Amino acid sequence: MATIHPSTFHFLRELRQNNTREWFHAHRSEYDVVKSGMEVLIGELIQKIGQFENLAGLQVKNCSYRIARDVRFTPDKSPYKTWLSASFSEGGRKANRMDYYLHVEPGVDTSDGETFLGGGMYAPTAQQLAKYRQEVDYNAAELKAIIEAPDFVACFGQAKGTQLKTTPKGYAKDHPELPLLRRTQLFYMHRFSDNEALSADFADQIASHGRILKPFLDFLNNVLFEETELKGR
Repeated sequence: MATIHPSTFHFLRELRQNNTREWFHAHRSEYDVVKSGMEVLIGELIQKIGQFENLAGLQVKNCSYRIARDVRFTPDKSPYKTWLSASFSEGGRKANRMDYYLHVEPGVDTSDGETFLGGGMYAPTAQQLAKYRQEVDYNAAELKAIIEAPDFVACFGQAKGTQLKTTPKGYAKDHPELPLLRRTQLFYMHRFSDNEALSADFADQIASHGRILKPFLDFLNNVLFEETELKGR
């Protein structure tokens, strides 16, 4: 069974403390081992998630993210991310669909963890946010049936993300779905402890939670993207 390499969290903790190009290049061989283990995991997840999503033709490179940071537009000039990540959706990570996002990062200790599987509306365009609110206005019951389902709540808990403090323009202040309409982000996460992430069945756990997340992502993809847009990807 594929899982991340046992040295992954040690390497990432060390990188937190030594986030320089000099240190990274001196420990490049250690990173190569960690990267290889992550790629094996991604390959297995393409197969497992592909059992319930159309991931046909995807390769590891279509799902994985580089560890090097883009520092052009941020005051933080740390050259490297201190986590590993991948996303899974039809067309790969550049298709701009709502996807299954895997984030691998060590916690403070092995019983804790910053590793998570997540997905949802994180950085919608103004047009996408308008489509989302229109759908909530007309048909909130479909979304609520998904995110309030007992197995979904048990796995992903409450919604994450930002929301307005006021009523969105064009909607009544006493709208019955105001909490959902105020959302500017709407995403969910399931966290894994370091021990869970290092377990032999980690890929199976991710796929199992992914099946629960699927109806929510399907809802968002259907609402945020026109059918013609999806066909053109």
